[in-house]
Formats: sequence, C-alpha cells, structure tokens
Amino acid sequence: MRHIRISMPAAAAVLTAAVLFFAAGSPAPDTAPQSPVAASVANQELAPGSRGSAYVSTHLYFGTGRHNGNPPITEAQFDKFVTDVITPRFPSGLTLQEARGQWRDKEGDINREKSYELTVLYPVGEARARDADIEYIRRLYCKTWELESVGRADALVRADF
Repeated sequence: MRHIRISMPAAAAVLTAAVLFFAAGSPAPDTAPQSPVAASVANQELAPGSRGSAYVSTHLYFGTGRHNGNPPITEAQFDKFVTDVITPRFPSGLTLQEARGQWRDKEGDINREKSYELTVLYPVGEARARDADIEYIRRLYCKTWELESVGRADALVRADF
C-alpha cells in the first residue's frame, strides 16, 4: 500500500475532490475510460455568478529522498525534470514551491525530506487530457528515481487570469 504525504491545504483539496467524485456518480458508459478526477470535474458546475471560469487545480507532491542509500535528488536534477518533462506539458504556466515533507514508507518508517509542491491550473474541459499528462509525470518521476509515489490532490476551482 502506498502512503503519501499531504499538507493540510492539500488534505482539504483531496476531501473536496472526493466529495465532487462521489456527488458526480459514475461516468456515462459510452465514454472512454478516465480517472475519477476527470470524471468528477466533467460533471460538476460551479455556482452561477462566480468570478472566473471553471478550472481544475492539481497539486503534485514530489519528494527528493531516495532509498537504499542513494543520494537525494538534487535541486539541479529536479529543475531539469521540470524543464524537460513538466513544462512541455504545461507551457501556459505552473507554480512550484519548496517544502519539507514527511511520510511513512511501505516499511512503516517515517521519512523527512526536502520536497516540492507543484500546482497546475487547467480548464475543466481539458481534465481528461491533462489527467494523462499528470499521470505520466508521476510515473516517470517514480521510475527515474526509484520512488514509491508522487502525491496528488485535485480540486474544482474558479480562476481568472
């Protein structure tokens, strides 16, 4: 079982995503398979009269600690991953914050590490396509540095630029 670390604001976002998912029900059977996030946001509407347009806010939590005595992922390595992998998939913009994370690994050990929180916003109508990009980023990060997981939280929001 994978354990992820989630900050308090992210926990609220996860709860919101879960509520949206369960409120939406199942996707129509004639649609292509999609993630619970894409299914739930595609069926939701935000309050009329709200400022901005309907967007999905996705937060990814990247740890830098590694297993088996391997050195942590350096800032330069992480920056290269952002430049080569994330930016091409989200060229319109993203927000990246440094953090200190804590999580329990599959052996039950508490790990503390430098981490990064990535936030991307995209229109609700792009949820299905963006889900594929986000899952690719998560899988590649784990595979590249032999990590257990990258945390993810999604929320339906209004945004105006």
